[in-house]
Amino acid sequence: MGFTIGGIREMRPGSRRRGRTAGATAVAEYTGLRGWAVVPGTRAAAGICSCGDLCCAAPGAHPLDFSLEVPAGATLRAAADAWAEVPGASLLLPVGRAFDVLDVAEAPGRRALVRMERMGLPLGPVTVTPDGRTQFFVAPGAAAQLPGLLYRMGWDDADLDLRALGPGSFVTAPPSDLGGLGPVRWLRPPPPDTSVTPPHARLLLGTLAYICHRL
Repeated sequence: MGFTIGGIREMRPGSRRRGRTAGATAVAEYTGLRGWAVVPGTRAAAGICSCGDLCCAAPGAHPLDFSLEVPAGATLRAAADAWAEVPGASLLLPVGRAFDVLDVAEAPGRRALVRMERMGLPLGPVTVTPDGRTQFFVAPGAAAQLPGLLYRMGWDDADLDLRALGPGSFVTAPPSDLGGLGPVRWLRPPPPDTSVTPPHARLLLGTLAYICHRL
């Protein structure tokens, strides 16, 4: 037994039932507990995307079908029903609704996170990806505000490996695999209090920009 997405079949004994259950539970946690929508995403094996396009620009890292989005607030039953239609799909979170994302290289991201925690700065969730990026979840609007914020902080002319993801972007959610490279993991999991909202980007940007510039 196994699963098939767009022609890629993974043979894992007994994995289909467990995969559906685990996937539905993770989806329900994001939709019901976090209030985030989830979109089923493609997977990749040996660099080939399950969408079937041999020239895919983002193998294993883009939505399967936008119409299959599981909306924020969906229950476990609704998540299970939805994920039964896309067994083996990765979990993608739409950016620009409940949060935007500040994306930096892993080394400066990890160092910045330690410094922010020592400084007592407000922090939201932070992930680390298998391709060496850290992603800080911040309040919506960061992508549009980033150029102005960097200008006001004096970092607009600096060569920084720092970008903001906003509406129209997706991030792979833990514990899903990213592009066949391995799972995305939490460096700082979402807080248990679901009423907590991500911090404004301006509160974190100075530290991130400084450390990105130094490394």
